[in-house]
Amino acid sequence: MERERLGSRLGFILLSAGCAIGIGNVWKFPYMAGQYGGGAFVLCYLFFLIILGIPVMTIEFSLGRASRKSPVKLYHALEKPGHKWHLHGYAAMAGNYLLMMFYTTVAGWMLHYFFYMADGTFTGTDVEAVGNIFADMLADPYGMIGFMAIVVLLGFGICSIGLRNGLERVSKFLMLALLAIMVVLAVNSILLEGAGEGLSFYLLPDFNRMAELGIGNVLLGAMTQAFFTLSLGIGAMAIWGSYIGKERTLLGEAVNVAILDTFVAFVSGLIIFPACFAYGVSPDSGPSLIFVTLPNIFNHMPAGRLWGSLFFVFMFFAAFSTVLAVFENIISCCMDLFGWGRRKACYINALAVILLSLPCAVGYNLLSGFQPRGAGSTVLDLEDFLVSNLFLPLGSLIYVVFATSRYGWGWDKLVAEANQGKGLKLARWMRLYMTYLLPVIVLIVFLLSL
Repeated sequence: MERERLGSRLGFILLSAGCAIGIGNVWKFPYMAGQYGGGAFVLCYLFFLIILGIPVMTIEFSLGRASRKSPVKLYHALEKPGHKWHLHGYAAMAGNYLLMMFYTTVAGWMLHYFFYMADGTFTGTDVEAVGNIFADMLADPYGMIGFMAIVVLLGFGICSIGLRNGLERVSKFLMLALLAIMVVLAVNSILLEGAGEGLSFYLLPDFNRMAELGIGNVLLGAMTQAFFTLSLGIGAMAIWGSYIGKERTLLGEAVNVAILDTFVAFVSGLIIFPACFAYGVSPDSGPSLIFVTLPNIFNHMPAGRLWGSLFFVFMFFAAFSTVLAVFENIISCCMDLFGWGRRKACYINALAVILLSLPCAVGYNLLSGFQPRGAGSTVLDLEDFLVSNLFLPLGSLIYVVFATSRYGWGWDKLVAEANQGKGLKLARWMRLYMTYLLPVIVLIVFLLSL
């Protein structure tokens, strides 16, 4: 059976960026910037994105394009006879399922909050009442399961239509709408009275504040965020490489995706920090920033219900673009592994992912007594830890070592594949860095993130 192809280069870039752009950009990046001192953190993040994220993404794209297979089968096409690299393919496939076991629930939160905002649930509430609304949402197992199931069924429904007519077409709309809504929200925040202080905090590096927080802490925070924001290590990028032609070099395409990913994270800060300072709210309020702090800000803002509704549409689009991309990865793995057709893979996986996502969806209510990572932790915390701290860094380490070492695919084959077409090319001097230094940095990220 001939492998499906994407219809356009724009589709490839937007799908790859859609996979990378998720809650990590629009939720985690702003609150980490808030916690780690604003502008100084942003500079460190950009540095690590260049030396870590882009090289690993280039490798994943190359393995996908050279093999023309899903992550579960790409090693079979590229490894030397008798080698066991392909065992990582099964781990990568499992990592995609594990990611969706909690990500679908969080995407459901965003959709839930859009309806809350649009129907005026927050109108006239005080700070305590907004916090209670979030707590009540988490405590309702039927609502949590219902919105998670909507996300899963909608995602697999779109993927079942086909790669070009379903996934590519919808992802283009989602991503372009996401970018347009972001710019409108950012302009609105920047024009608020008192927003200047927020812009200064966010954009001007304050190295004294960085020293107070501990330079090592800020560097580690920036390094892990730059690494995890691109969803590297479970083949989430390799799959898009398998669907494209040889017209463009893959380092150039990795740079384009990283720029788009960073633009979304950066503009999220432009939405959030000016609004926080304009209304006297602490910018380092952590994960509650999105679900408690921002609804309070929208309550005090002129036309706040409109801006709040737009914001949570934007949040849902960011989360759902990742859901669609990872679902495609799961579908492709099942088609390669079991010989299923696209629709059969969608129907079976829709049921499987709903069942697998149930522990997370009821982790805040029916299973709230199960606290696997200490007092106050939930099923989501455990699943997020396994993906972010084990599957992504270890998977990336395996991809890097396989692609660059003579015991795997090898540097010469990597360069030959990555450099086909027009655009930025891997240079000869990069061999020392990507073969010897890059694996060490990824290993350090893994050890520190434990």
